[in-house]
Amino acid sequence: MANERESVEKHQVVSREAWIEARKELLAKEKEFTKLRDQLSQQRRELPWVEVDKAYVFDGPAGKETLAQLFGNCTQLVVYHFMFAPEWQEGCSHCSFWADTFDGIPIHLSRRNVSMIAVSRAPIEKLQAFERRMGWTFQWVSSGKNDFNYDFQVSFRKEDIEKGTAVYNYRTGNTDREDLHGVSAFYKDEGGRIFHTYSTYGRGIDLLNSAYNYLDLVAKGRDEDSLDFTQAWVRRHDQYE
Repeated sequence: MANERESVEKHQVVSREAWIEARKELLAKEKEFTKLRDQLSQQRRELPWVEVDKAYVFDGPAGKETLAQLFGNCTQLVVYHFMFAPEWQEGCSHCSFWADTFDGIPIHLSRRNVSMIAVSRAPIEKLQAFERRMGWTFQWVSSGKNDFNYDFQVSFRKEDIEKGTAVYNYRTGNTDREDLHGVSAFYKDEGGRIFHTYSTYGRGIDLLNSAYNYLDLVAKGRDEDSLDFTQAWVRRHDQYE
């Protein structure tokens, strides 16, 4: 910590005019990055789709719901794969970090024909209890009685982990955990057919965390280099000292 403080305190300090020039140089790179990101987003939308031909039924607050019903009145659906295994008593602290920003999003997404939900393997009763504890209101359903998590490669059977055949983030044998995080997107056409259009895992969900985006703007950034592992500082919001 002392070295980090010393590094920040000895940071280069210049006149306002010199700072403006340095900022303009970085701005040019930021604009280039923004254009590249727009191009990447377009390429993402141009990916081919896969039809979902399995009938998934979830346990929700109102009872049984099919994947089609989770779309509501929209034709597009975003699923956050929230790490909450059936035997756990509370949801993943890191997924909770992401979920703290969810409540204000659905009303805006719906205006662009998109529904958003979270899905976990834990029983609906545990999901509801944890959601009440956290003060969240977003839609959250349980996939504990279907293969949804396994099919979309965010949960892994013990035998696959032991054999090294579990697939996460499009690589085989790179996990020793039974549940991990991710985001998946789906589209439903006029005939009711559902298509899987996109999934991302690992740091692919990075940009979806607004707190991290703000931290990336400040002098010390995320300030995680000296930690035992990334996000070692993260707690559920009711567990910070």
